[in-house]
Amino acid sequence: MKNEWFTISVYSENNVGLLNRISGIFLKRHINIESLNVSKSEIDHVSKFTIVVNTTEKWVHNIVGQIEKQIEVIKAFYHTDDETIYQESALFKIASNLLFDERQIQNIIKESNSQIVTVSREFFVLAKSGRRFEIDEMYEQLKPFGIMQFVRSGRISVTKDEMQITSLLKEFQHN
Repeated sequence: MKNEWFTISVYSENNVGLLNRISGIFLKRHINIESLNVSKSEIDHVSKFTIVVNTTEKWVHNIVGQIEKQIEVIKAFYHTDDETIYQESALFKIASNLLFDERQIQNIIKESNSQIVTVSREFFVLAKSGRRFEIDEMYEQLKPFGIMQFVRSGRISVTKDEMQITSLLKEFQHN
């Protein structure tokens, strides 16, 4: 089996220590977490972990099974990139003089569909949302001009197909 990108969605109660235990599952198997995001989910009082890994389907299947054994975990799923709609966000802090002195910076901003978030005398900040490769591409374009600071978010994603979690929770609540 070959490695591919998987997005793991974990629905859980919001309890202290769960993130540590989940990351331990990956650590034991020497699988790197490429991206991690934890947020509120579409269900009241339920958190959603979005974890991106590059591994085989066999390994991701085993990992999801281990994650579901955690007492606070309600349900975990995994999906390929083709089965999800996903985005990342990034902020780039750049010296302000470049905005006015380097025409290429203005072209990069326009062509990348990024936004200027703030401008001061010393710096300006660009925000870019998109796929990982789009943010990487913008980073490589801006790098020769000097990036003062850079940060990117973890992946956020939704599945193309309906998630079974809502109906599972409704059944659980009625029992």
